[in-house]
Amino acid sequence: MDNDPGLVTTLLHRLSTTFKIRDLGPPSFFFGIETLTSGDCFLLSQRRYTQDILSCSSMTDCKALATPALVTQPATPSTDPFENPTQYRRIVGALQYLTITRPDLAYSVNRLCQFMHSPTDDHWSLLKRVLRYIKGTQDYGLRLRPSASSDLHAFFDSDWAGCPVDRKSTSGYAVFLGDNLVSRKQRTVARS
Repeated sequence: MDNDPGLVTTLLHRLSTTFKIRDLGPPSFFFGIETLTSGDCFLLSQRRYTQDILSCSSMTDCKALATPALVTQPATPSTDPFENPTQYRRIVGALQYLTITRPDLAYSVNRLCQFMHSPTDDHWSLLKRVLRYIKGTQDYGLRLRPSASSDLHAFFDSDWAGCPVDRKSTSGYAVFLGDNLVSRKQRTVARS
């Protein structure tokens, strides 16, 4: 279906005969996700939500980093429990919602979620690193645009027994419909 105004008006009229609907116009801000238009593209952004996360965690004036996680430093449980586990859980939960439009955060946030039951000072340091990364990437989002192709492409990767604590594997995937990301990251555990 094309963006023919006549067809859109007809569709809205037919829907209104059966359902109580209201045309709110072009999308702008919904559930913390802002829709920005640029030509024929949409950018789904959570910039305001990101600013709220940084504010709640007292990281608004932190120095930005270029990467969300140190690849060489494994997130292993240490013996020093974090003094405020509720704060850790609240911020990591907020970061989970942020991954809707920020697939670049999926792996790092997934790692942080693995320690929600008993976070330590080391995990808090890893969390602050992710917050410093989002400080410098607040304008990132999920771009959606018309695609000439409706081809489906899937990419998959796994780290075989990558967790040094329990030797579980983490796998992830990304599925694109044309040029648009439609599905991403799933944690799969395998012990074989």
